[in-house]
Amino acid sequence: MEEFKNHTFVICCYKESEYLEEMIKSLLNQTVKSNIIISTSTPNEYIQNIANKYNLKVCVNTGKKGIGPDWNFAVSVAKTKYVTLAHQDDVYSEKYLEEIEKSISKNKDDIIMLFTNHKEIRNGEVVKKNINLIIKSIMTFPIRIMKRPRFMKRLILKFGNPISCPSVCLNTEIVGKRPFREDMDSNIDWGTWLDFADKKGTFIYLNEVLTFHRVHGESATSKCIDSNKRIKEDYEMFCRLWPKWFAKFIMIFYKHAQDAN
Repeated sequence: MEEFKNHTFVICCYKESEYLEEMIKSLLNQTVKSNIIISTSTPNEYIQNIANKYNLKVCVNTGKKGIGPDWNFAVSVAKTKYVTLAHQDDVYSEKYLEEIEKSISKNKDDIIMLFTNHKEIRNGEVVKKNINLIIKSIMTFPIRIMKRPRFMKRLILKFGNPISCPSVCLNTEIVGKRPFREDMDSNIDWGTWLDFADKKGTFIYLNEVLTFHRVHGESATSKCIDSNKRIKEDYEMFCRLWPKWFAKFIMIFYKHAQDAN
């Protein structure tokens, strides 16, 4: 079995997710093998038992807590150049890492990050198409044409975040070992991708569906929407990308899109 030795899946675990074992199996079933580590700031018997079952190392964040700090800790424990943060509720196609490795071998060494097309899982069923997925597909189009210019990297983020965070493979030699913003709750990834867009290098998009993002009421995104944190942070992001008057205009329409989450 081929192995991608310079890559690590770091599984971000929080409390007791009923979907954790399914996600781990999707990583173990990759056609190209990789390092797999569990990272958590909420160690418990449930996580440890599953880790023992699959002989996986558990790294515990005893420092600053929160989504951003937890993600940064997860990246920091990996010893490899390339890192994918595997979210505990999601599922990976068995070809995810194979296609990532192929893309890395075809492109120059200044890749900032790679990300893939994705579908959603709702109520246990894969949603192949909905308005959010269609819009996100349209938004990624510019980076398929030109993947290096700063303008194009920012353009795909102008009207929202089409990049599925669990699909992202980071080049830590460019983004560092603590790449994520820690000043947000809902838009950590969107804000971080925008920071990355200012770096010299490329965004690589793989149009093949290689990840499946689970949408459910207990997810961090859903909780941020329920607490109105996301509305505030969405406005902050649009203010980074547009004049304030236009950011306010966009928000009139953008709030309605959250109903689909």
